[in-house]
Amino acid sequence: MAQAASRTDTSTRTVERALALLGVVCDGGAVSLTDASREAGLSTSTALRLLRTMEASGFVRKDDDGYRPGMRIVQLGALALSNESLVPLAAESMKRLVAQTGESAYLNVPASGGPDSGHGIYIAVQEGTHSVRHTSWVGRSIELRGTAAGQVLHGQTPSAGYVVVSNGVEPDVTAVAAPVLVGGQVVAALSVVAPSYRISDDEAHRIGALVAAEAETILSTRPAA
Repeated sequence: MAQAASRTDTSTRTVERALALLGVVCDGGAVSLTDASREAGLSTSTALRLLRTMEASGFVRKDDDGYRPGMRIVQLGALALSNESLVPLAAESMKRLVAQTGESAYLNVPASGGPDSGHGIYIAVQEGTHSVRHTSWVGRSIELRGTAAGQVLHGQTPSAGYVVVSNGVEPDVTAVAAPVLVGGQVVAALSVVAPSYRISDDEAHRIGALVAAEAETILSTRPAA
């Protein structure tokens, strides 16, 4: 019995240390091994062992800047928010986009399996005010390849902060999308979708700046501008 209790205590301590270390990585966004071990109160060797285990499981990833949250923790974070939670969080931003553009605004998340599944799902819409407008795709699964939302969900947003794609999901339709981020990782795509004849290059860039600004506010405590 004593040996069993000892093994349980050891396992509990290991879990506590791993969670503390994961918290440091998620809080820091990118953190070195030395900094992570110090902030978690662990020896460098223990921190390295735990980080390697979490890296193998996809909970952290390592690059030139150090350790970052991995895709698995991002997926779990998105599930914790849940579609039902993310929709109300995005509602005001989407309403503002409709008021500022007159076009329909959408929120898109990866289908089961993440962006690598190749599909996304539209989970919310605020319809535009034009008589000719893009109507609801809520609940619809779409192929991400060749779409603005697809580029965003795959982390391919350029430095401007938004993506513009014409004829991506449907002919004669232009979409302007920007990423919704958690810990530097993309969990959703906010987009404005409209008939292409209404979206000139200048208008696309104007809308892009609006979408990017609103996407930043969805999971932030900062008030929208």
